[in-house]
Amino acid sequence: MDLKYTLETFDSLSPEWSRLQEKSQVAPIFSSQEWSRIWWQHFSSDDTLHLAAIKKEGQTLGIAPLMVRKNTGYFIGDTDVCDYLDCIVSPDNAETFFKILLQNLGQEGISKLELAPLRPDSTVITTMTPIARRSGWQVSQSQIDVTVELALPHTWEDYLNTLRSKQRHELRRKLRRLDEEGEVIYLTRSEANPQDITTFLKLFRNSRADKSEFMTPVREAFFKDMTKAMADYKILDIGLLEIDSKTTAITISFNYKNNIYLYNSGYDPEYSGSSVGLLSKALCIKHSIERAKGKFDFLKGGEDYKFHLGGHELPIYSCSFTYN
Repeated sequence: MDLKYTLETFDSLSPEWSRLQEKSQVAPIFSSQEWSRIWWQHFSSDDTLHLAAIKKEGQTLGIAPLMVRKNTGYFIGDTDVCDYLDCIVSPDNAETFFKILLQNLGQEGISKLELAPLRPDSTVITTMTPIARRSGWQVSQSQIDVTVELALPHTWEDYLNTLRSKQRHELRRKLRRLDEEGEVIYLTRSEANPQDITTFLKLFRNSRADKSEFMTPVREAFFKDMTKAMADYKILDIGLLEIDSKTTAITISFNYKNNIYLYNSGYDPEYSGSSVGLLSKALCIKHSIERAKGKFDFLKGGEDYKFHLGGHELPIYSCSFTYN
């Protein structure tokens, strides 16, 4: 078997990365080449790019999108703007990929890996961890957060019936009250036009003090480039909740592999009494059901509203690998 370990660049891996990303059932959008490239441009600092690939007869079996600091490897990305990360691996070749990857990382002097954030179904958890233990690596795993997701039924009424009685009553009441505020329109756009992004940044900052602190100039530049890249990738959904033609709440989501991923949101505090923040997410769920999407992923974090809207919790992990 002609297997080869290589270090690549974003450009040299581009077509194969896209092919593997589409083929994988678990590779997150945050480990795609489009996302990773934008993140690297804005946040890479002094780390060394380490795009490791395993190839068989010229075809890439898998990619470990890593960066290295001293003797430690990390995923390209961070927990601030990336909800899940993982390797990108052909399902039929995952065991071979990880065996060769770990062997070569150890030979290169990369004796430690700190990999996060990881879903329970990530290839790192399901495949890499048992192989690493058998190969002499010390592995430790800890829960660092939760993610919340919702399996979407066929109709809006079916969805409402999945909620607890109190939550269903409250949501219906809030929607009725919203209609009393004026002419209500919920619309979505798939382009990253500057006006929508400016509106998002304004409402994001205004909605909470911690969000205002989070949106530094560097992160603002990342958001602008990221939304454009996701629009070019044709997965961007911007949801706008308007009252009398004024945008009162806005969401940024990704329509990826028949699922909707709610990435971030903001709302106008002047309309907080009308629950526009919560209702913008509820209407995003409704729009997802109308498009027959399979899952609505609220992404990382256990905020109360996610459970009020019917979400269910999954753990998010960090894994440490040490080679002696």
